[in-house]
Amino acid sequence: MCRPSPFINTAGRRGKEQYMNQVAFIGLGAMGLPMASNLLAARFPVAGFDMNPQALAALRQAGGRACDSARDAAAGADALVLMVVNAAQAEQVLFEDGALEALADEAVVVLMATCPSAVVTRLAERVRRAGRQLVDAPVSGGVVGARAGTLSIMTAAPAAIFERIAPVLRAMGDKVFHVGEEPGQGAVVKTVNQLLCGVHIAAVAEAFSLARKAGVDLQVLLEIMSGSAASSWMLKDRGPRMLRDDPEVTSAIDIFVKDLGIVLASGSDSRAALPLAAAAHQMFLATAGRGLGQADDSQVIQSYDLINGNRQA
Repeated sequence: MCRPSPFINTAGRRGKEQYMNQVAFIGLGAMGLPMASNLLAARFPVAGFDMNPQALAALRQAGGRACDSARDAAAGADALVLMVVNAAQAEQVLFEDGALEALADEAVVVLMATCPSAVVTRLAERVRRAGRQLVDAPVSGGVVGARAGTLSIMTAAPAAIFERIAPVLRAMGDKVFHVGEEPGQGAVVKTVNQLLCGVHIAAVAEAFSLARKAGVDLQVLLEIMSGSAASSWMLKDRGPRMLRDDPEVTSAIDIFVKDLGIVLASGSDSRAALPLAAAAHQMFLATAGRGLGQADDSQVIQSYDLINGNRQA
């Protein structure tokens, strides 16, 4: 069962209780925990579950209710937020762990993981048959955006469902978009986003590796490129971290191994050639294969430097 917070949460008695008496949150990782905390700060009552006891303790400290299982967290909730790793984990939580059937009648399931669009469509149909609605709402912005409440949320759901769940989404992100009426459309937008992000990171790493090979000072290069037509958000964000040997992890190499894999599968399904995405995927995969899967994604530069003879393995 859920263990109560040491704090009194009165959100269920005024304001947002008109449409969300309780929000269940599954997946209290590096992004999920601050997202759940932002819901609590917006005075939504949150019951959460994660396999990590420390994450549950942190949720309790933030004012939420820590539960012993996904089913317990979902019991009677009006909305279930899934900030899990992939579609397989979402299916596990919903169907095998019993979270879906524990929800209130006509509850909304908010899938925020990056998943293939076809999988999201199938999940939505299974949820619909159980008398609930699935909102396809992948996010972009990483740990920094999760902490600051500045995530971009790409939402696909019928308009009425979107309006119902929008206040919950806006508590976690300041850029909430309604990209379509059909679940799966949000996943498509996120797939395009990850294609661009992965290719941009790889391009910066390739450029920096070329400059390093020629003996150029990368700090000076970064300053020049940041103010030139070659600049990009990824250059300014990942570039400084590429100059450090062990930067803080805000998005891991393994995430782009997974997400670019989804991009390539989407391309295959659509018969769309994605040669740049394929090349970037191979570099992230090579980096993970050398044991750096949990390193910051900026460290894909190590693979470029290795093949260019800039560093030893």
